[in-house]
Amino acid sequence: MLKAVVFDFDGVITDSEVLHFRAFNKILAQFGVQITTHDYYKKYLGLSDRDCYKTLVAEGRLKVPSEQVADLVAQKKKVYAMLASTEGHIIEGVRPFLKRLAEHKIAMAICSGALLSEIKLILDQAGLGPYFPVIVSADQVTKGKPDPEGFLLTLKRLNETIGPVRADQCVVVEDSHWGLNAAKAAGMHTIAVTNSYPADQLAMAERIVQRLDSLTVDDLQRLCTG
Repeated sequence: MLKAVVFDFDGVITDSEVLHFRAFNKILAQFGVQITTHDYYKKYLGLSDRDCYKTLVAEGRLKVPSEQVADLVAQKKKVYAMLASTEGHIIEGVRPFLKRLAEHKIAMAICSGALLSEIKLILDQAGLGPYFPVIVSADQVTKGKPDPEGFLLTLKRLNETIGPVRADQCVVVEDSHWGLNAAKAAGMHTIAVTNSYPADQLAMAERIVQRLDSLTVDDLQRLCTG
């Protein structure tokens, strides 16, 4: 039985991946480093800001002490907020899908590698905040996707908010293999949306769609009873 739908944020609700990419590169430019679009989507997109910078340091591409990573995250947060305030918008098909779930009294949550302030900025601008009583962000976990920590914390918060719910009563909507693998590791059902990657790179999902509003509540229920 379906009880909750858990959404990734960037690339699922808002088309902000390109804004994150630009913000990362603006901060990295001061060190003479740039990430190509190809490398970003292949290696870094699914990582939290902290993990992205740590990975670049570990790879030897970014030569700064690990203690400086927190400052880089703070810098990038400011740049992203400026971009998102004027250029971020909700992906087509999201609003009717959220409304459909609300009409059927299906609980909704967000589990994202973005910072809470970044998520709330766009949700508030779009008027979508009330749909999501549970939001788990990068600043609330120690391990980002593909580790399942974020989804397990989301499940805990859902239990505290809506009452008993099991992992197999949750459907996760993701746009990357990092997120899909994390959701599967948490024991949740998976749907991939092809906003960031083509379908052949999301084959681990139980279902793949181009738009969220192509899904019905019955489609989601079948995942939880199959």
